[in-house]
Order: sequence, then C-alpha cells, then structure tokens
Amino acid sequence: MKSFKRNSFFLFKKKISIDNLKSILKDHLIKIKLKDNFIIKEISSFNVFHDKSIIFIDGEKNIYNLDKMDICVITNNENNLKFDYPNIFLIKDLNECYNLTINSLFIHDDSPSYLDDFKLINGSHISKYSFIDSSSKIGRNCVIGRGVKIGKNCIIKDNVTIKNSIICSNVVICDNTTIGSTGFGFDFRKRGSLNLNPQIGIVFIDDNCHIGSSCTIDRGKIDCTYIGKNCMIDNLVHIAHNVILNDNACIAAQTGISGSVKIGSNVTIGGQSGLAGHINIGNNVIIAAKSGVTKNIKDNSTVAGFPAIDIKLWKKNIIRNKKNGY
Repeated sequence: MKSFKRNSFFLFKKKISIDNLKSILKDHLIKIKLKDNFIIKEISSFNVFHDKSIIFIDGEKNIYNLDKMDICVITNNENNLKFDYPNIFLIKDLNECYNLTINSLFIHDDSPSYLDDFKLINGSHISKYSFIDSSSKIGRNCVIGRGVKIGKNCIIKDNVTIKNSIICSNVVICDNTTIGSTGFGFDFRKRGSLNLNPQIGIVFIDDNCHIGSSCTIDRGKIDCTYIGKNCMIDNLVHIAHNVILNDNACIAAQTGISGSVKIGSNVTIGGQSGLAGHINIGNNVIIAAKSGVTKNIKDNSTVAGFPAIDIKLWKKNIIRNKKNGY
C-alpha cells in the first residue's frame, strides 16, 4: 500500500483526543475500555496502522500487536471485547460513528467548510498547495486541487480535474477525465448527500500509465485507490474507491469496476464489462467484452458471459442454446 500524508489533502478541523471522542459518540456508546488518552493524529485501516490513531472494525477481528501503538478500536461487535485491545469503544451504529468522527476531525471536499486557493495558469486553476514538475504539461480549463503531486513528463489534457491524488512520471491523462473524485459510500438506510461516508483516501497513479477521455477514478475511503505501472485505460472507464489495479493492466472502454476490487498484473478487460465489488482477479486474466464478473477469478483464466465463466464453457453453452433454438 502506497503511503501519503493525509493532512496534505484533508486538513484537520481541530485537535480531538480520545476523551473528546467519547462526547462526539455519546449517543452510540455501549461500553468503553480506555487505557490511554491521546490526541488523534490519523486513521488506521487493516492495510496500514498508524500510531495515535483510530480504526473502525465491522465484525469480529483480532489484530495482533495492536498494543505496540496507541490505537483506539471502534467496533459494533461485542466479540471484539475479548481481544487484548487496550483502547476500545463498543458502539451501536458503526456507519454513523464513522461519519461523526471523520466529519469532526477532517475538512474534506464534501463539506461546506472545505477551502482551496487557486492560481489561474494558462486557463487552468492550479492550487497553491499542489506540486507539478516543470517538465509536465497541463492543458486548458483543468482543475488541479490541494495536495496533488504530478511527477515528471506527464501530459494532462484539456478539461481534466485532479484532486486528492499523486501522479507519478510519464502519465498521460486525456480530456474530460476526473481523478480523485468522491467514492460512492453511504448508508442504505439513510440516503442523501447529508449522509455520505467521508472519503479521506487518495488516488495513486504509478509510472507510465495512459488514462483515456471521460474516465473517473474515485479516491480511497481511507487508503489509496491504486493504478499500477504501465496500465492502459480506455475512454469512459469508471474505477471505484479502494480498487487495486496492479501493473500492465489493459481496460477497454465503458468498463465499470466496483469498489474494493483487487486486480492482479497483466490483466486484460474487454469493453463494457462490469466487475462486482470486493472480489479478487488473479494475474494474467483475460475478461471478454460485455462480461459480468461476480466472483473471484484465478490466475491465468479467460472468462466470458454473465455471470462470467470459463470462456470454453461459455462458448459450449452458446452453441448448445443455438442448437436448441434459443
């Protein structure tokens, strides 16, 4: 997982201690075990642990050696009380507590208090808090937001919006694409813009990638949405929050990849394919055009159809159906 300084993108509203957090979450608290009171400086995930942080755990989960850092567990599962967590809040509604906590800690671009400061350069709005290498070219009518870093020899074409992102070297991003937009996170029981889950991760695009026109790549919820080296992404592709796309992927137009999908190296995805959330795609996989992928795919597989199955079996089914008049 790529590291980044969260506060470069999302400023702290105010300093909040674990004791303060008790007041913020008071309507949801069931039980508290608190060994250490500390100022919250970060948010941890199962991928990256930070000292002086909090972590949200849905379901039963034993994270070993958590006592080596000051981390407060916030969970909706009573079974987590049996683990040796020095600091733990048992709460009623994890989703609501996540929203209350993150909105109290950070200023993000889905909150009215979010501010940036732009310079108008060659018809594009460039944040004073961004960094763009002098060898990179920015087209017209672009927006480059707070904290964004763009490395060497990149080409950012016209009408591109980049925020909450780190772009490495030799990356081409084509017209009308948005990088670092808000992920699609909310509570199904409480819908609407006031109940969005704050997305405080970023997008990390590695070296030598080409991203087509009118694509959207959402930032991670807590960590990164990652695009690996040498990836080729066609026009009109959507990549949702927390997706991990490893090196040398090739994705054809109008493909949609749902949140938290992990995709291996050297994967090829045909046009108008759709991938369901929270699945794993192995290395060297080929997904035929118009496929609907709903489950994990092993290394070196070729799949087609909906739901996507081995392409040889899919072809046999097509031939059999034609023979039977379907």
